[in-house]
Amino acid sequence: MTIFTSGRYGYAAALWAVAYGLLGAAWALGAPGYPWGADDPDPDGALSILAGTAPPFGWWIAAFSALVAATALALTRRNDAHPANAPGPNDPPPLRPGPPRRPGTSPRGGERPAKGVWGRVPVLAWPIAALLVLVVPDSRLMMGVAYTPLLLAAPLFGWGLGGATFADAWPWPVLNQLVCVLGGLLLAAAARDHGRGRGNWFTPARGRIAVYVAVAVPLVYCATRWAWALGIPLGVSTEFLAAGEDGLWLAGAYLATFGALGGVLTLGLVQRWGEVFPRWIPGLRGRRVPPLLAVVPAGFVSIIVTVAGLTYIRWTVAGRFALEEWGAWLPECFWPVWGAALATATVCYHRRRRASPPPVAEVSPRSAGRAR
Repeated sequence: MTIFTSGRYGYAAALWAVAYGLLGAAWALGAPGYPWGADDPDPDGALSILAGTAPPFGWWIAAFSALVAATALALTRRNDAHPANAPGPNDPPPLRPGPPRRPGTSPRGGERPAKGVWGRVPVLAWPIAALLVLVVPDSRLMMGVAYTPLLLAAPLFGWGLGGATFADAWPWPVLNQLVCVLGGLLLAAAARDHGRGRGNWFTPARGRIAVYVAVAVPLVYCATRWAWALGIPLGVSTEFLAAGEDGLWLAGAYLATFGALGGVLTLGLVQRWGEVFPRWIPGLRGRRVPPLLAVVPAGFVSIIVTVAGLTYIRWTVAGRFALEEWGAWLPECFWPVWGAALATATVCYHRRRRASPPPVAEVSPRSAGRAR
């Protein structure tokens, strides 16, 4: 018995699209909560590409959501080119046995949707998903993720953080970006499963190269922020450095350290400790690392750093930065490379873990002696 795996993701994406389309129509009719424009706490309207829109834009949101829903539902149609939908040894015979089937028909006797209109649906789904995941959000998504640990630790150590709260890090316009990312990921998952089995570009060799790139790229950003925290004007003028004192550069150093630690964890995507917990972790030593424990955070980080990098590229093209202050913007422009490499490494890790048997845990000599 075979199962069409993209159906659940397709229906979930369609449900998301219907709900978000109704929300867009409500905003157009005057409901509060429109996440862009005048109600968005974007200082000068430079962060979001939709900063210049107004609530009537909700009608366009509703129309776009209808396109997403139609695409998602089309992806729920059975793709007989999918290996999971090929007839198995226990499946019933074709419904219409007889002469050899014509090209373009499925082994079950029906028309194969892998060609024609339905075969082009995944091609449409991917750019829609990319728009929701990478274009609609902005760099505040990464800022919210980065500062959440600080906000959690602040009460324990008595840090004031200038009165900043979770409401400052995660206002509704930023939470709305998370909602858009969710919709894009559901549609991408449906498109992936609909077209699975058409080759495997994500090989272990490419995954290893991608890990090294993902570790190296953020180090340039880390070097500049650590230098500023030490009073070294790397890539900026002394005037620029003096204007950012009062703890601002310490916050930058924190973000740099956050990124460097993430780079160290990225190595786990190609190291043994990314598959089996090391022996120095009490209670978990020798146990198998659940693949999703690495895939989910790494995949999410690849999204937010790519989004932040695209924001800086947009600002650079708009001429918002001075060339002599390259340290303040040039490292961030390479973040999309970081995000793409991390996403590639994550997919390669997931495919490798799914295809390989669970690794055998190491047994220490002491444990072996007790066993004997």
